[in-house]
Amino acid sequence: MYNVSKPTLDDLPSSKQLLRSTFIALVAAIAILVAIVLPSEHAIDPTGIGRVLGLTEMGGIKTQLAEEAAADAAMDAAKAVAVTTGNAGTVVPAQAQSTAQVTNDSAWRDEMRVVLKSGQGAEVKLSMKAGEQAEFSWTSEGGVVNFDTHGDGGGQSISYEKGRAVPASDGVIQAAFNGNHGWFWRNRGDADVTVIVRTRGQYAEMKRVL
Repeated sequence: MYNVSKPTLDDLPSSKQLLRSTFIALVAAIAILVAIVLPSEHAIDPTGIGRVLGLTEMGGIKTQLAEEAAADAAMDAAKAVAVTTGNAGTVVPAQAQSTAQVTNDSAWRDEMRVVLKSGQGAEVKLSMKAGEQAEFSWTSEGGVVNFDTHGDGGGQSISYEKGRAVPASDGVIQAAFNGNHGWFWRNRGDADVTVIVRTRGQYAEMKRVL
């Protein structure tokens, strides 16, 4: 059996040394939190170091992706509820418009241009009553966009169609209920994108809500 000698009081760290070590560890942890964790995870950069290291941009992307994922999940849940309650709203593709009851006038009734900076989102809606149909066509100049064609109003919401990295879309929205029905776009590219949306048909007004 080996003889192990007990440490003497002189061998043990003093209370002052323990407090000093604890303080140093605490300061280091705070520095890492402020300079690295907050910028990279939440895009919060009080010191500016995260921006220099490129961590703030990464944190912004993570935050945006998390927000989009949450929005997608909410829209999917709303769409499922709408289906179970028998809502009949649809988006009819352009090639099937011959059966849609929309205006025969060849001119567009409204047109709106929306400039999206990198990472920016925007929303344009039509005020519609249940069963009304509105023809639309939108294009993106300067790049592609993610989009969600959806509606909300009176405590109800529905997602008609979604897409990622899409340059254009057209068709007919048939309102599932009284409310606002239209589009949300987000620019995931590095350069500015201009979305041009044109509409005609059965609706009260077009408005930008975001």
